[in-house]
Amino acid sequence: MNVRRRLIFLGAAGLLTAAVGACTDNSSSDASASTDPNHLSVSSTADACDVSAETAPSGNLIFSVKNAGDEVTEFYLLGSDGVRIVGEVENIGPGLQRDLVVRAEPGEYVTACKPGMKGDGIRGALTVTDSGSGSATSDDMTELEAAATTQYKAYVQQQAATLLTGTKAFADAYRNGQDDQARDLYASTRTYWESIEPVAESFGDLDPRLDLREADLEEGQEWTGWHRIEKDLWPPAEGATPATPEQRQQYADQLVADTQELVDRINQLELSADQMGNGAKELLDEVATGKVTGEEEAWSHTDLWDFQANVDGARIAYQALRPIVVVKDPALATTLDERFAAIQTELDKYRAGDGFVLYTNLTPAQVRELSDAVSALGEPLSNLTATVVL
Repeated sequence: MNVRRRLIFLGAAGLLTAAVGACTDNSSSDASASTDPNHLSVSSTADACDVSAETAPSGNLIFSVKNAGDEVTEFYLLGSDGVRIVGEVENIGPGLQRDLVVRAEPGEYVTACKPGMKGDGIRGALTVTDSGSGSATSDDMTELEAAATTQYKAYVQQQAATLLTGTKAFADAYRNGQDDQARDLYASTRTYWESIEPVAESFGDLDPRLDLREADLEEGQEWTGWHRIEKDLWPPAEGATPATPEQRQQYADQLVADTQELVDRINQLELSADQMGNGAKELLDEVATGKVTGEEEAWSHTDLWDFQANVDGARIAYQALRPIVVVKDPALATTLDERFAAIQTELDKYRAGDGFVLYTNLTPAQVRELSDAVSALGEPLSNLTATVVL
């Protein structure tokens, strides 16, 4: 997900819902949609959002969303008020198809495609009828958990692939001495790393090679990665020795190689619901221990970009698991929806263009407000894993 976009999530009172998307084979999905009333096909173009049916039975619904337009699109299932998000699938590139799996109670809903990922979208009405299958079963939970892990893995793979593309451009600029361009690319590229950092940390050796801070270096340990280059691009006033051209080549090549290894490992990774829940909490812990304190980006002071990416990564993991949470603890789901929205409101205060103000521009009072929002979200988020797996 583009971390520069504001994302608002409201409660889904009384609904058993999920936002679980995954890349699928188009032909098999289209065939299923034509025979299964719970499987609907959606075609999104610049001026249309064609859903294969206007009614569907309650229970698990699958929307196979095909982007037949020229812009990246999104698909939303909204409550009858057209505001409350029941489920969504995002970042569907032209020609691609992804599935949204939701569990819906009988009632009126609104469908919406958002070509260009902006505006209110192209909307339509959907009626979910009472089929007698509205109550969740153990098989439903298994199905929703499988869909959640598939969705989250697709998200992690997408973030990692985008990180690799951005890292190559950043490394080229740094290697070639184009420091202004490298500084411009630094924060926006790192967001893709920050959004999936718990997954990268699970590999052990890659995280220190890519993201170790100078303050955490052990005696004799080689320092590589983002923060080594950060210090070279934003050198302290005193005591800094610029990297030689040979060192720049080394640091840039190592950064790209390690990022490629990250992508390769992620493509082989199997994820579970407990890893997703724990990862969401770890991302909030990253905010509390590194971003709120201003220690993460000690020279560039681009901590708010990282802050946003951590929040977005945690939210994506939670949202994939949300259908299970709504069934098992609807009050927790409502609280988490509200707290994610609240922390986003705080972050939005400090936007500047496509990014954020430097962290050093914030007053101590503003830092405390952000810290309070992190704490308010972190406490209920710590219950996510137990709620989902127990």
